[in-house]
Amino acid sequence: MALILYQRDDCHLCDRALEVLAAARAPAFEHVWIDADPTLEAAYGLRVPVLREDRTGAELDWPFDVAAVQRFLDALR
Repeated sequence: MALILYQRDDCHLCDRALEVLAAARAPAFEHVWIDADPTLEAAYGLRVPVLREDRTGAELDWPFDVAAVQRFLDALR
């Protein structure tokens, strides 16, 4: 699995997403901040935080909870 969390600097929703991912015991993921990248800003600007599985392109948009994260991860296995 190649997970990426797209997020912004100083984003309280992103902080909450990190808490949910920890509670869900999500596997390791890459952090990508979209603030300085116009392409990522256009794709994710209004949607962050977004958890993406890079190989399949599957995405889980905020808001999500522990159960939603676990369903997302189970579907990728």
